[in-house]
Formats: sequence, C-alpha cells, structure tokens
Amino acid sequence: MNRSRTRLLVALASATALLTTAGCGAADMTKQASPFAAPAGVRTVTLSVQSWVGAQANVAVAEQLLKDELGYRVDLVQTDEVPAWDALSQGRVDAILEDWGHPDQEKLYVDEKRTIVRGGDLGVTGHIGWYVPKYFADQHPDVTDWKNLNKYADQLKTAESGGKGQLMDGSPSYVTNDVALVKNLDLDYKVVFAGSEAAQITQIQQFAKEKKPFLSYWYQPQWLFNEVPMVEVKLPEYTEECAAKDPKDIDCAYPTTPLQKFLNADFVERGGDAAGFLKKFHWSEQHQNEVSEMIASQRLTPEEAAKRWIERHPDVWKKWLPQE
Repeated sequence: MNRSRTRLLVALASATALLTTAGCGAADMTKQASPFAAPAGVRTVTLSVQSWVGAQANVAVAEQLLKDELGYRVDLVQTDEVPAWDALSQGRVDAILEDWGHPDQEKLYVDEKRTIVRGGDLGVTGHIGWYVPKYFADQHPDVTDWKNLNKYADQLKTAESGGKGQLMDGSPSYVTNDVALVKNLDLDYKVVFAGSEAAQITQIQQFAKEKKPFLSYWYQPQWLFNEVPMVEVKLPEYTEECAAKDPKDIDCAYPTTPLQKFLNADFVERGGDAAGFLKKFHWSEQHQNEVSEMIASQRLTPEEAAKRWIERHPDVWKKWLPQE
C-alpha cells in the first residue's frame, strides 16, 4: 500500500477463503481479456479484492448484501494496488472499495480518460506510519521521535537486518517510502520485508509475546492495535511539497488519507442498484475493524464474519439499499 498507500494487509489464508467463497481463484485478472462469463440474464458485479484485511472486510460485507438483498452474483478478483486501477479502467473489475491515494492513476483515469468515476468516501480514514510497541515506548519515551531512533538501533537489530536496526515492512508489493526515508533521514536501519500482512502480524504477535522491542511500518485502521498496543514514531511533518518529490527523495511522514471508492464509468451507467449501493457503502473504522478482527484473529471465514456484522448492524447497512 502507499498509502501512497501515498504512493503507496489478512492473512493469506483469509484472502484465499474470501476468493474461494466467490468461486474464483487468485489469478491476476488484469492480464485477461475479460473477468467471468456470466450466464444470460444473471446480474453480476465484479469487485477488486486488496490483500489487507480491512479492504477484504469491505468486500465481504458488500458481497453478502449484494447477493442476499439485491440478487446479484458477485465475483471477486485479487489485484495489487496499481494493477487494480488498470483492471478497473478496462472494465475487468467494476469497483475498488478502498483506495489509499494514487494521484497519478486518479489523474489519468478519472480526470483525463474518464474511464473511472469517483465513488465517494468509504467513511474510514487511513494513516501509515512507523510504530513501536507501547511497552517499549513506556520504557524509552524518546524512541517516539525519529531523531532518537539511531540510539536504539542495536536493540532493534535482528538476524535479517545484520548490524543495523530492523524496520519491518509487510509485502514487497506495497508501495512505501521506507527505503527512501531510512536513507534520507540517515538512519542506521534496514528495511526487512515480512512477505505479507499475515507474516507481519505473526511476527508482531511473537515479538509482543516475548516483550521484545520492534519497529514496524504499520497503519490505521487495523484490528491488531486491540491486541498489541503500539505507539507511532513521529517522522518529519508531511507536506504537499515533500509528497511531490521524486520517490527516492521523500523525507517526511505519510499523510492521513480519507479512503476512497472508485467505480468503472460504464458500470456506473449500467450497474443499476449495484452501482447505487456501492456509492452509498459508507461505514466507520470501528465497523471495519469489527469484521477484520473476526476474519484475521477469530478465524471466521469472510462470509461468516460479514453475516455476523450484518445481523448486528441493520441500522447501518439498510441505508445503503435502494429506497422504495
């Protein structure tokens, strides 16, 4: 994510379960001519599925309501962040329900080509940052200022980071500024990729169980904060001027981003109730985390988690349905 997620996570098992629920695999649909062959007369919606749990929570709830309340068949396609925009533009998917900010793609496809339409706020505000566990910050309060990070590099080094401190990132597919930040802020750290959000969560849980210090790229909203309290490390203040720099020259914090939905322009015209429903889909960080935690921590399938949330919150989702 960049978040970028400015340029720019849950478990792989959860992602597989989510896709299996829809009857499709995790193929990269951006390389195929069309998504699915729909039987004649069957109304379908194809949703992009991102790999982090919050985004999958959105899709799980939207999928269940589109099927049960509006009578659509829903197909799910797993795509990385930037390729998802290409797939959306070409109509291979109909909607992205959680975007963390991709201004170049937005300018190209929304403003210039007009093949993608803004779908409105998701209702959730996202923020990426560097975090240490609260138990470590309580012992060393000054670690929460980036200027003091080198002081703790020895305590934060691992076998993977060699003689440097470890800054743990998630999937290499997420677009982050961390390598540039480490270099430009002259920090004695090495970015080490866990490989996926699931692997990163497992590592954080293990560190916390052993009360070991760690420094990690992480983001909000994220259910793991309920289990492992973390404190953000203050980086140099984010500015638009800094964000406009070449990626290798970035030397400031990540922005705070109201997460957005985007729809294929043709789908908006022909999508009827489904398009209207997705535009109205709007919930809180607390609601998203409720579903995310059921999927990633309680090990419910995305379908089970969505159904439980839907049973508990009719006052929220009924507002998204067409009004008679």
